[in-house]
Amino acid sequence: MFKLLYAPLFFLFITVTALAQSAANYPDVAILTERDRARLVDDMLEDRFTNLLPQLMRREGLDMWIIISREYNEDPVLKTMLPSTWLSARRRTIMVFFDQGLDAKGVDKGLEKLAIARYDVGNLLKGAWDIDVRPNQWEALVKIIEDRKPKRIGLNTSTNYAHADGLSFTEHKEFLEKLPAEYQKRLVSAEKVAVGWLETRTEKEMTLYPMICRLSHQIIQEGFSEAVIQPGITTTDDVVWWFRQRITSLGLDTWFHPTVDVQRADLNDFNHLRTFSKRPDKQVIMPGDLIHVDFGITYLRLNTDQQQHAYILKPGETDVPESIKAAFKQGNRLQEILTEQFKAGRTGNQLLLAALDQSKKEGINGTIYSHPIGVHGHAAGPTIGLWDQQKGVAGAGDYPLLANTAYSIELNAAVELPEWKKTIRIMLEEDGFFDGQTFRYIDGRQTEIFTIPRKLGYVK
Repeated sequence: MFKLLYAPLFFLFITVTALAQSAANYPDVAILTERDRARLVDDMLEDRFTNLLPQLMRREGLDMWIIISREYNEDPVLKTMLPSTWLSARRRTIMVFFDQGLDAKGVDKGLEKLAIARYDVGNLLKGAWDIDVRPNQWEALVKIIEDRKPKRIGLNTSTNYAHADGLSFTEHKEFLEKLPAEYQKRLVSAEKVAVGWLETRTEKEMTLYPMICRLSHQIIQEGFSEAVIQPGITTTDDVVWWFRQRITSLGLDTWFHPTVDVQRADLNDFNHLRTFSKRPDKQVIMPGDLIHVDFGITYLRLNTDQQQHAYILKPGETDVPESIKAAFKQGNRLQEILTEQFKAGRTGNQLLLAALDQSKKEGINGTIYSHPIGVHGHAAGPTIGLWDQQKGVAGAGDYPLLANTAYSIELNAAVELPEWKKTIRIMLEEDGFFDGQTFRYIDGRQTEIFTIPRKLGYVK
């Protein structure tokens, strides 16, 4: 199903763009070599520094942003800014972004991007520490600040987002010991710039994201097929480890361990209505089971997060029972109810409460726990409910929905299944994009339950 793609850099972006745009028409998704991935990652990073970062700093009124990390204790934001060949910070790495504003003729001078480090940070941040002149790294940083006289200096401290709270206690303390009092008064949290950097998806990224989501979908479809699952023999744990091995075999990565679980008519079986935290493992998958996977990959520094279902046909069955199909439609409708609420400026809590109110009016017993996605799986931006917080989430839930951001629409609909004499959950998750006006799924969504074995056109 998958193939490895080799391409000169000149053709690389065109090739990947074409693959992404035509993903709906072809069964295979090309997987780039490590070298070509690196070139593409660096190209996207340069685009973000040049075109996105100045907008974010000016939107939030920040004329200097300082990010400080030591090797193996990297700030989450700094990790997303390192070139492809840097797998960690080097010793102590300090990044400084300074908005130079306009010159005397009104021409935008853009951002100055500096590294107070022993090395240039790739080709994007110029090293600005002459160790022979100023052996102390903090003093070199202070000199940069004093020369530029910024009015507002942002540091990565945040109550609401771990992603934006990457400045360690020790680094903060040592920095303040060297920083003159005059400039200490100008320090502010860079939370909104950091979140904006992490949550905003660029045009180049969104050219690639459909391919990444398609690849993730293809792996799920392969795992939820008779090629992997033999009813009566294969366990849920077998399938989980098949997914992990498949990811590794393809040269990809994941940001979380997959889960595969079963719902069945057995009244003594695990009740999904009680908790998500104590799902049983190693259940043998049997005919008549409704199985569910929670799965995601990391590729080209972007993540997926998807949940889908398959039904194990019983002897004589050729399709999913109508009652389970009807339950699945409630899950799809709950997705629509939520995404219909997407309007720029609304907070995550407003989206949550409006969607839950509408679902209640339509008789859907829904639980919503959707989240931003991008360079992190559970990413920075507006949290739209947590499975155990359905009245709103303080802090992260108060953040507004902004243009050019991506989300995992994660939720479930609890539906009574009369023939099973129990309630099941249709647990769905699909990745989507909000452009400021409309929401769309990046690679569509599951609207029909897979069958194992696949339906092949039976002769009656």
